[in-house]
Amino acid sequence: MRAGFVSLIGPPNAGKSTLLNRLVGQKLAIVSPRPQTTRNRITGILGRPDAQIVFVDTPGLHEGRSRLGEFMARTAARAVEDVDVVCLVVDATAAVPAPAVLAPVRAFAGPRICALNKVDLLAPRSRLLPVIERWRHVVPFDEIVPVSAADGTNCDRLLECVVARLPEHAPFFPPGTTTDQPETFWVAEVIREQIFHFTHQEVPYATAVRVEELVERQDPERLYVRATVFVEQASQRGILIGRGGSMLKRIGSEARRELEAFFGIKVFLDLRVDVRRNWRKDERALREFGFLLTS
Repeated sequence: MRAGFVSLIGPPNAGKSTLLNRLVGQKLAIVSPRPQTTRNRITGILGRPDAQIVFVDTPGLHEGRSRLGEFMARTAARAVEDVDVVCLVVDATAAVPAPAVLAPVRAFAGPRICALNKVDLLAPRSRLLPVIERWRHVVPFDEIVPVSAADGTNCDRLLECVVARLPEHAPFFPPGTTTDQPETFWVAEVIREQIFHFTHQEVPYATAVRVEELVERQDPERLYVRATVFVEQASQRGILIGRGGSMLKRIGSEARRELEAFFGIKVFLDLRVDVRRNWRKDERALREFGFLLTS
């Protein structure tokens, strides 16, 4: 039996969250076409007869420009601490990022795997070999595996490469566990994902979601969720609510469908919007919303 922690690390918009969901076989991390959607460290646990793999998805490696940005950058950089394997996820169609972005990967002393993602977008396929060769000279990887998180290409091979480099160890979590995140965190992320889908420009980045109540009620049987979406400006609140509440209804309706599919029970979602000015620069607000800034 092998068991260990595997960090999925890489630049923004490389497809780390999509790859996590693909490898675990369940949607645990929200995804959107826009960069820096992931803010926190998210774990996804895959149990097999021969191994338990604890994947750690992280914010994209980037330079933080606000207190929240600093938290995200620090979370990403620390993703190589206390893990057994580092898996650098990069976009096969993008340029090699700046050396500073790859510094945490270079500093890691254990096994390093490069997941060359989005190879389904490389055409013709003859372009793939030069890309692989380029990455061989960037970091001394143990393996470079071309994959597509979108359609699953070579993801089984990536899993075998990871398992082969895990230590022999008893499982860290009970059988059937898929994440160590509380349900309230996942509910907040689902709501935030729909905000990314339906709003544009700065609005989704200026939002934070706090779940105020999550209880299962009887007669009728349903999950009752009460949540508040915080924005930084009154104008953003107006955009999120929409004319006659139309935008908030769309966001809430799609989030409810996703939650019902996940929990397997009817969901009543009470969604409200409030203004917390400049919360991304306010350490007290960041702590309140679950972004624990530590030294």
